[in-house]
Amino acid sequence: MIVLGIETSCDETGVALYSATEGLLAHRLYSQVAMHQVYGGVVPELASRDHVQKISPLIQATVAEAGVTLSQLGAVAYTAGPGLIGALLVGAAVGRSLAWALEIPAVEVHHMEAHLLAPLLEPNPPNFPFLALLVSGGHTLLVSVEGLGRYSILGESLDDAAGEAFDKTAKLLGLGYPGGPAVEKLAAFGDPQRFRFPRPMTNRPGLDFSFSGLKTYAANTVRNTALDEQAKADIARAFSDAVVETFVIKCRRALRATGLRTLVVAGGVSANRMLRDGLDRLGHESQIRVCYPQLQFCTDNGAMIAFAGCLRWRAGARAPAGFTVRARWPLDETG
Repeated sequence: MIVLGIETSCDETGVALYSATEGLLAHRLYSQVAMHQVYGGVVPELASRDHVQKISPLIQATVAEAGVTLSQLGAVAYTAGPGLIGALLVGAAVGRSLAWALEIPAVEVHHMEAHLLAPLLEPNPPNFPFLALLVSGGHTLLVSVEGLGRYSILGESLDDAAGEAFDKTAKLLGLGYPGGPAVEKLAAFGDPQRFRFPRPMTNRPGLDFSFSGLKTYAANTVRNTALDEQAKADIARAFSDAVVETFVIKCRRALRATGLRTLVVAGGVSANRMLRDGLDRLGHESQIRVCYPQLQFCTDNGAMIAFAGCLRWRAGARAPAGFTVRARWPLDETG
């Protein structure tokens, strides 16, 4: 009952072993951030090549750390999408081939489903049903979650994802890559009163998001401001406040509309301290439970793939003999 999980959807190579009876046995992660920093963002071809080099040593190290052998595996789970095609193909090829060689099932995992389920790795996991806010570099979604594979999209970004907007704002401020953590760090020193950015799409009904206009507003503010270090911090604070308040407003609407009493927040941006503080206040005011993954499981990782793969495996999911990956894969099509 042990599942090997492999994550290669973007610029992190993640491997983990999850036991259906003992929980997470071991996990390892190799980040390519240092390599991509030179280019100010992820270079897909370089990401794919690096996955090829790192994946086999990571699998060997993770298996050794867990004190098990490959013959003890019950299944191999790998990220099949969404993500960068070349990067996804590396993990899928290795995962499917390993499962074939060991004569065990392979399981395809949806990357965002794995993020959504990551808080269930915690000692006191949330119970179905719940509302999920998924925020990452490539996705921003509000989802009603009835159970495994039973997802209804309530709202999504009509343009830039929140994480992408953070990265672009960081670039405007000369903060480098990855931008989200840099903006968060700088915002802590900003004056919240100096600038006020718009809260996009909050003055109209609905649960969809839009962050391209907020990014443009940040660009115009940078262009029309004498940029010293304090000004940069003030802009970072105004941008962060706008994003956080937008999420709080939309989550409050979604909770009222659905009647759900638990909010799960996951994805890379869920590590943002200001966002957590804002949603924790919402939880306190509305008397609902707010759940997050551990910080190490907010960004892409193998543990969430192994866990989601284990749940899918136990539910009867099996990958075909061949394999395909998908750059785009709507969450509500996972079934």
